[in-house]
Amino acid sequence: MNSKQNPKSEIQNSKPVAGFTLLELIVTLTVLAVLVMGTIPLTQNAAKRNKEMRLRETLRQMRSAIDEFHRDTIGACRQGATTTTNPIDPRSGSNVQADPRSRVVIDDCTIFDTENLDRFPPTLEILTSGVKVKARGLQIQGGRPFDDKNATELNQNKELNKVYLREIPIDPMTGESDWKFRSSYQTKDDESWDEINLFDVRSSSDEEALNGEKYSDW
Repeated sequence: MNSKQNPKSEIQNSKPVAGFTLLELIVTLTVLAVLVMGTIPLTQNAAKRNKEMRLRETLRQMRSAIDEFHRDTIGACRQGATTTTNPIDPRSGSNVQADPRSRVVIDDCTIFDTENLDRFPPTLEILTSGVKVKARGLQIQGGRPFDDKNATELNQNKELNKVYLREIPIDPMTGESDWKFRSSYQTKDDESWDEINLFDVRSSSDEEALNGEKYSDW
């Protein structure tokens, strides 16, 4: 027995599939575009903030190396001398009060000229190549230096080469080692280095940081 299909059933089964209208697509794409454009500045600021953190750390490392070098010159290199005595040692005739953090004294006085009276490093490169040093005397403040060495070895004044900086770092803001230098006889506003000594180092970038300061002022 053949049965005819109900026309009403065919109409119910052929309902159109729901979809997006052109207006809905345009609105959706517009919202997505706004969200994407809003995240770009955040991404750029995050990358810039990361570079700023690296710059501050790099400046801190270089300035710490300069200060450490300067501490090791205390009691060394009298005018006209090519080597130093053993400072803080009563037998050497010297009574210089050195920084307790300094365990050695620079023993290569030829690296200083007559203008560099403050005995800061002459160049940045010398911090990476190193200088000849000797152990300080036993009377240094802050305890005995080189506790792992006995008195006989200390009295031998063994000559060593001390490196203060592993390598000349790259400026994260410029991508090069094009640092600006200032001697201890210059003000922070001086743009050109007088090459007397290396007292401070700054970025050569003229760009502004996120806080509105110039990187060259850090």
